[in-house]
Amino acid sequence: MKSLLVMKFGGTSMGSAERIRSAADICVQVHAQRPVAVIVSAMSKVTDMLLETLRHAEGGDERGVEEMLRKLGEKHRECCAGLLDGTARDETQIQLAEILNEFARIARGVLMLGERPPRSVDEAIAVGERLSSAMIAAHLRNRGVEAFAVNARDVVVTDAVFGNASPLMEQTREKAQNLLRPALEQGRLPIMTGFNGATMDGRATTLGRGGSDFSASILASVLDAEELWIWSDVDGIMSADPRLVSNAKVLEEITYREAAELAYNGAKVLHPRTLAPLMEKEIPVWSKNSFNLDAPGTRIVPVTRNGPMGPRAVTSMTNVALVSVDPASAALSGTKIMARSLEALAAANAEVLALTSSSYRQNFCFLIRTSELPAVIEKLEEAFSIELAHGYLHPIDVDLDVGLIAIVGEGMKGHPGLAGRIFTAISQQSVNIIAIAQGSSELTIGIVVRKEGVEKAVRAMHEECGLGA
Repeated sequence: MKSLLVMKFGGTSMGSAERIRSAADICVQVHAQRPVAVIVSAMSKVTDMLLETLRHAEGGDERGVEEMLRKLGEKHRECCAGLLDGTARDETQIQLAEILNEFARIARGVLMLGERPPRSVDEAIAVGERLSSAMIAAHLRNRGVEAFAVNARDVVVTDAVFGNASPLMEQTREKAQNLLRPALEQGRLPIMTGFNGATMDGRATTLGRGGSDFSASILASVLDAEELWIWSDVDGIMSADPRLVSNAKVLEEITYREAAELAYNGAKVLHPRTLAPLMEKEIPVWSKNSFNLDAPGTRIVPVTRNGPMGPRAVTSMTNVALVSVDPASAALSGTKIMARSLEALAAANAEVLALTSSSYRQNFCFLIRTSELPAVIEKLEEAFSIELAHGYLHPIDVDLDVGLIAIVGEGMKGHPGLAGRIFTAISQQSVNIIAIAQGSSELTIGIVVRKEGVEKAVRAMHEECGLGA
């Protein structure tokens, strides 16, 4: 089935009855021309609502739990009523109530326990996708398309790392071929939940950040799809955040590696893990806007048709922390301290956004997301409890008043003096550079500055490299 298309609709594309109807329009049009499998996110804000409900439950706030359950039910009933009528509406309302009752059971269990077991959280927060897949599948059936909802836990097999699971591709391929391939060959349209899966023994898991996009790429890979379309609320991948840079432009085409670097450094494009299942089979990805069907979007491919182009885009992050580790004694091996620190970061399941070191003092610093900071500090203090207690290691320093800027592009190595031009452009805006990460990749130059200087630095880099429309 070489012409198979996998499409994924994000939370904003599923955010209301009107948006679901628009997504269904796309499905109907494409399904008439070729076989299609669809992955959907929860309605926008619903995953946050589910997590908030569990927080109320963990804190013993029964009234808060019941209020959130009421809001969740009301939101989905209202959406369902806007999509369907008559018997189809009544049957779907019953299905939604059953799914919400499962979530209510988990939330009330957390309320009784006073804690949120990771396995229960994974089972609970996948409810949003199950609700949206049920609604759009029912709406499509009402329009004459033989669509059916699929819970990804019946297809995507993962390891047991709850909250950030990784797929077991061969087992997933077997399940997808057995469950979905026959339906696709019969002209049916599967609507699968994004974000979730299950272990070999059936325990619910979720795929972590960018999980719904990841689900789509996993499915595209195991079904040998011809291409993957990711629908969101932006026209494509841009040369910079348009909220910061007025003349930012949509990029026509970028490579897998450029997309991964942009995502890793804060751009709202596909998460790096999303691209991994696609790279080996060289399945192209389109980033498209379900709110603006006339926009051509951005194509993500192994190699761009125009060859290496140098700088392509600038991105930034401000929800980051700079953590410094500084040995107080020359008796400590800086290399060993760094190795143990990286082990602690791995134990905290944290991603290192940038790392720089001093060869003489053997001290070093690394940049992580602020959301990962508590776990990182806990693991570092465990790893160095003796050194910290005896003063062999200075207290671990954390600087939250920082931001990361990165310029990304294939072939930047072939542009002499680029780094110097960028640093000059930043300094001309009176922005002080705290740390630089360059050299390990020709794709990215990462720069850490004070938060107050991030926007000025982004605009300066974008202009200096001539990236605007």
